[in-house]
Amino acid sequence: MEFQKLSALSLKEMFICQIRDMILSGHIPVGSKLPPEREIARQMQVSRAVVNSGFAELEKQGFLEVHPRQGVFVADFGKNGNINTLNAIMEYHGDTLGQAEIYSILEVRRALEHLATDSIIKNASNEDILGLEGLLEEVADAASIEDTVSATFSFHHRLSVISGNSIIPLIYISFKPVVTQLWKRFCLRYGKEALYDSVLCLYKCIKERDAEAARRCTDKQLDEALEGGHQIY
Repeated sequence: MEFQKLSALSLKEMFICQIRDMILSGHIPVGSKLPPEREIARQMQVSRAVVNSGFAELEKQGFLEVHPRQGVFVADFGKNGNINTLNAIMEYHGDTLGQAEIYSILEVRRALEHLATDSIIKNASNEDILGLEGLLEEVADAASIEDTVSATFSFHHRLSVISGNSIIPLIYISFKPVVTQLWKRFCLRYGKEALYDSVLCLYKCIKERDAEAARRCTDKQLDEALEGGHQIY
């Protein structure tokens, strides 16, 4: 029997969560100027170092704009945010996203997957393609939804690597928290076997070096998730 180590949030993490939640709930509107660090530290009973480092992290996440000698302002995170902003929003909403956000994410994935599979079919060696079988087996043999999702990400990330495009793997890694949550939602609704079937379909097309079939496979899966029988909204 094995138990995981318990850990408490640090003061900095608690500070970030509180400020971020106040922004996302609308309690602190976009464009608002926050009080000085000293005043926030006094009210929250933390050190100015905690406030300062928390501001820096929230700026990195896209929620704040720090202007020297002017102050700290709530950023227009919906317009100018980044992948860290999206991940933080998912955490705030309990790992859920709205229809518009899911649609946008899947359309980006569609474009990336087309680019990756086109390149693999055209340029990858037979050894690289056959090497995907081990990852496919991991998806098939996964005992839990978490393991299925993890193996599926490994399969798709490997696709991005053997595509030969040095940027696509970096994008896949950046989107990992988002796409894995969507796959988890998919498995909870339709079963982990359905996720395996989608990976198997894509692998067969790649193995046969049929670019058009690979595109159709990707399009069918994503269209089903967006508007068909496997919607994940």
